[in-house]
Formats: sequence, C-alpha cells, structure tokens
Amino acid sequence: MKSRVESNLLVLVTLALLAFGLVMVFSATSGSATVTSGNPTYYLMRQGISAAIGVALLAILARTDYRRLRQLAPLLIGASLVLLLVVLGMGQVVNGARRWIGFGPLVFQPSELAKLAVAIWAASLLARRRPPQTLGELARPWGLLIGLFAVLLLAQPDLGTTISLVVMVAGMLLIAGTPLRPLSIAMAVTLAIGTLSVWIEPYRRARVFSFLNPWADPQGAGFQTVQAMIGLGSGGIFGVGLGNGVQKIFYLPESHTDMIFAIIGEELGLVGSVAVIVGFILFGYAGFRIALACRDPFGKRLAAGMTVLVCGQAAINLAAVMGLAPLTGIPLPFVSYGGTALVVTLAAVGVLLNIARSHDVAEKTAAVPDRSRGDSRARPAGTGDRRSAPAARRASDVGRVAGSRRSASRH
Repeated sequence: MKSRVESNLLVLVTLALLAFGLVMVFSATSGSATVTSGNPTYYLMRQGISAAIGVALLAILARTDYRRLRQLAPLLIGASLVLLLVVLGMGQVVNGARRWIGFGPLVFQPSELAKLAVAIWAASLLARRRPPQTLGELARPWGLLIGLFAVLLLAQPDLGTTISLVVMVAGMLLIAGTPLRPLSIAMAVTLAIGTLSVWIEPYRRARVFSFLNPWADPQGAGFQTVQAMIGLGSGGIFGVGLGNGVQKIFYLPESHTDMIFAIIGEELGLVGSVAVIVGFILFGYAGFRIALACRDPFGKRLAAGMTVLVCGQAAINLAAVMGLAPLTGIPLPFVSYGGTALVVTLAAVGVLLNIARSHDVAEKTAAVPDRSRGDSRARPAGTGDRRSAPAARRASDVGRVAGSRRSASRH
C-alpha cells in the first residue's frame, strides 16, 4: 500500500499549497484592490471560486477511471487547437497579449487546456508505441504536433506556456526511455528556434538582456527583476510579517501572478521561501513514486507527465523570480493568481490520485485467491485444513472404519 502513502502526501501538499496561495493572493492584492475597486477581497473571491471548482474537479477525476482519458486524447487535441485558433481571432487583449476567451464574467485561457491535452496524447502514444529512437521518429509526429502548438502559442504571444509544453514533453520522452542523443539534438534545435523567436521580438530580447544585467536599466527592462530581488533580499530569515510587505504596493508589477514568490520572500523570509520549495519537492516525490508504482503503461506515463508539468512550471517560475533565468510569465502552481491555471492544475492532481487508487485496487485484486478455481496460493503455510480438532478426528475415524470394511470384503 505504498501508493496510498504517496496519495495522502500528494493531497496534503496540494491542499497546503492551495490554502497558502489563497492567503498570499489576498496579501498581495488587498491594497491595490481597495484602491482600484474599493473591495479588498476582489481577487481573493475570484481565486476562491476557481479553487472551489478545481477541488470539485479534483474529487471527480480522482474517482473516474483515468483510462477513459486515453479515448478522449484525439478529441482533446482537436478541441485545444480549435480554441487556440479562436483566441487569436476573438480573444481578449490584456497587456498586449491575446490569450483569453471571455464568456460574460467568466474568462478562460485555452493554453492551459492545451497542456493537459498534450500530456494525455503523449502518454497514449508512448503506451501504444515504443519511445522514439531516432531524430526522424522524434520529428513525426512529435515535432509536427508540438511545433504546431508552439506556433499558435507564440502568436498570442505566450512564450511561458510554450516552454512549459516543451519541458513536459521532453520529460515524458526521457522517462519513457528515449535515447539521450537524439533527444539532446532535438532539444538543441528547439532551443535554437526559441532563441530566434526571442530575438525577433523586441520585448523578449529586452527581457533576456535585463536578465543578464538587470541593473543596467533598473527603471526600464530590468525593473521587475530588480524589484523582485529587493523583495526577496529585504525579507531576511523570517520576513517582515504577513501583510507587511511594501513591494506589492505598486512597486513590483504582477506581484499576485508570476512574481508572487517575491512577496513570499519579503513577508515570510527565507523560512517561508524554503517551505514553498520543499512543498514542490514533496509533490514531485509523491508524483514520481505513483508513476513508478503504476503497472499500466498509459497510467505510468501520464502520471510522469502530470508531475513534470507541475514541478517544471514551479522550477521555471522560482528560477525567474530569483534571477536565475529570464522572466517568462509562468505562474507558480497552486499559489499564483489565475483561475484557469489553478483549475487545470488541480484537475491534473485528480488524475494522479486516480492512477494511485487504481494501483491500490489492482494490488488488492491480485492478493485475493480465486476460490472458484480452487486457488489456494494465497493461503499461509500450515493453514490448509481450517477445521476444528474434534472435526478432524471424527473424519479420521470414519476413514479408518471405511478402510477396515473394504479389507474385510476382499477376504
């Protein structure tokens, strides 16, 4: 029942990060929300609704056989491509990016669904075929489909989701057994294409230069990175206290989304920052243990993909906030503000829990003897005859009497 331990750990870490995220979203937005809308709980209420929907979806998927997702893989891929085309034509524009589709008060980000759809498709393909062994096998269909998604995502533009998608698929291929040489060459080609896409866009190019030396333009391209470093550094060991940070008060842009870790570092210090990192390490441990324990090829690869998706996004976000990587706009799972991302991530956890639960059920079924076939392999040694001692003696006496009668009749 080891997978049950991992399941409990996964639930505990997920709910802890989710609750912590709600607290930090309120801390990061209460001041600005009061100024702009007069309601300090505006962002908290919206995030709370998304959390409730996500937890409900988690509970449903945890009790729904994950194998059904395999049949839905082509439909999910097709729907994701259509939605990405729709968002380019009629999506809402926010900060120069067209990434959201609005349905009245509801806002949906199709790129989040695309990550889940690609994970299910990749797991299904890897379970049906051997892992790609050459560059040609990597190019078709992997390169074609992922390239198509990348083009649609970069057109929004959404470099962060593109990176998340590539990292997730690369992790699944590596775990499935793809040789390192062709995978490394493919990643090098992808990196070269990504560098070209960064270079042709002025704002992306400015982000890279600001990462190399943010203090060269602290009031321009390097402003966000510099303010994040100030927030992390000013927190010290224990922080300035929950709610007492100043970086969120119109100093640090996007403090409640992809830069929320800087607010955590300022208000809760090194202790709070390390606790968040440890939380994602435990999530990765539980997720990969579930993948290792699963005997179904599809479930094994899907569990690995979901774990790489969550932990990969967390690693990229933390590296960017700490100045170890360029800013990409990737949110911190469970913690950053963002409705669609939170719902999809919680849904991924639900799938992970169902994979673990299915493994537990399979173990229990294997341990129960098939009595209709007289299977006694599961009986402990020395317990073949469970009758009471008097009953056993009576059966022995009857046998001796029958034997003596047969002997007398022969004579």
